[in-house]
Amino acid sequence: MTKTESLAKACKDLMLKEPFYGLFLIALNKKWDERIPTAGVGLRNINVELLINSNFWESLTPPQQIGLLKHELLHIAFFHLTGTYNHLNDKELANIAMDIEINQYIDAAILPPNPQLPDCYPHLNLDAKAGTMYYYDKLLEKKSEGDSFIQSLMDAIANNDNTTTLPNGNVVTIPSHVWDELQSLDETTQKLITSQISHTLNQVAEQVKSMAGNIPGEIELLLKNLNNIEPPKFDWRGYIRRFAGKSIKIYTKQSRRKFNKRLPEFSGLKIKQQKHILAAIDTSASVNTAELKEFMHEIYHMFKTGSEITVVQCDTAISNISKFNPKDEFTIYGRGGTDFQPVIDYYNENQNKYSCLIYLTDGEAPAPENAKGNLLWVHSNQSQINQDLPGFKIQLN
Repeated sequence: MTKTESLAKACKDLMLKEPFYGLFLIALNKKWDERIPTAGVGLRNINVELLINSNFWESLTPPQQIGLLKHELLHIAFFHLTGTYNHLNDKELANIAMDIEINQYIDAAILPPNPQLPDCYPHLNLDAKAGTMYYYDKLLEKKSEGDSFIQSLMDAIANNDNTTTLPNGNVVTIPSHVWDELQSLDETTQKLITSQISHTLNQVAEQVKSMAGNIPGEIELLLKNLNNIEPPKFDWRGYIRRFAGKSIKIYTKQSRRKFNKRLPEFSGLKIKQQKHILAAIDTSASVNTAELKEFMHEIYHMFKTGSEITVVQCDTAISNISKFNPKDEFTIYGRGGTDFQPVIDYYNENQNKYSCLIYLTDGEAPAPENAKGNLLWVHSNQSQINQDLPGFKIQLN
C-alpha cells in the first residue's frame, strides 16, 4: 500500500470511528512535506493545511496513523496555532503543555510512540483535562525550581533530540511544532484564520448533527465557549499599549532563528515584555447578570492582548482575588452594597505588581479617595458614566 493509499484509508477509518474528526479532516488540504520531522500544520492563504512527513507516517502502525491525524486536528480545533497562546514566552514548554492537553482526548492505544501525558510527570500531580494554561503554569513553576524532569526536556530540546528519558524512566517525545510562521502573522490575518477555523468547526458540527451523529464532548464545549464570546467593545490592545504603564514582567528567551552578532556560536536572545493588569469587578447587587457577563467578555479580550490578568471582586469589601484563566469556570462573589475604596487601597499598596487598574462597574457609588497610578473606569452599557470618579472613564457600547 502506498503512502497516499494508507492516508486515504486512515481518513476513511477516522470517519467511521469519529465522524466529526473525519469530516474535519476532509475539510483540510493534506500535503506530504519532508521538511518537518513528524507532522504539523501549515498555511495556505487564510486556510490551514495538514503537513505530514512521509517517512514518519510509514513508520507508524495504522492505528497510530489515525492517532497522529487526530492529534494534529486537535491542535487546530483548540486554536493552538492562531495567536491564542502567543503571550506564552517559553514556547518549548507551551508546546509540551499543548500536547499534554490534547493527547488526553485520544485513545491511548492509538497515540504515536511516547506521548506527552499527565502520567509522565507523577510528581507534579497534574489534573486531567485541565487545559493548556494550567499545564504551562505547572511546568513553568517547576522549571523555575530547577526540576530534574523539566531540565531533561530542556536538554533534549537544546540537543535537537526527538525523545528523552525522564528521571523516572518514562520516555517522552519532544513536540516538534514550529509555528513561528503562523504566530508571527499580523493581528488582522490571525483573526481571519481564526474566523475561518471557527466557521469550519461550526460547519462540520452541523453536518454531524444532520447525520444524527455525536459531537465529541471536548468539541461541543469548545464550540459553546467560542460562540458565546462577543467581540470586544473597547480597543484593549491600543489602550494597554499606550496608557497601561510599564511592563511588570520582562523575559529573555533563546532564539534559534535570531543571530547573535556578538557571539556567533550562541543563539540570539529575544526580549519579551508582559503587562500585568488588575481588573476589578463590581459585584454589588446593583450590577445585574447581563452586566457581569459583559464585564467577563471584556476581561477575556484584555487577556487576549497577551497581558497577565488578576481579577479582584468587590462589593463593599474585596471578596476574591485570583488569576484569570479563560478555561476556568468563574464564580461571582459578593452581591451586597458598593464601595470602591477597598480596591483602590489594595491597588495603592501593590502598584509595583501591576501595570494598571481597570475597574468594571455600573458607577453607582461615591468616588474613592486617594486614587493613584494608571486607572480606568469601565462603565457597563446599561449605566451612566459617574463623572466624579478619578482618572479615565469610558462606557461600553
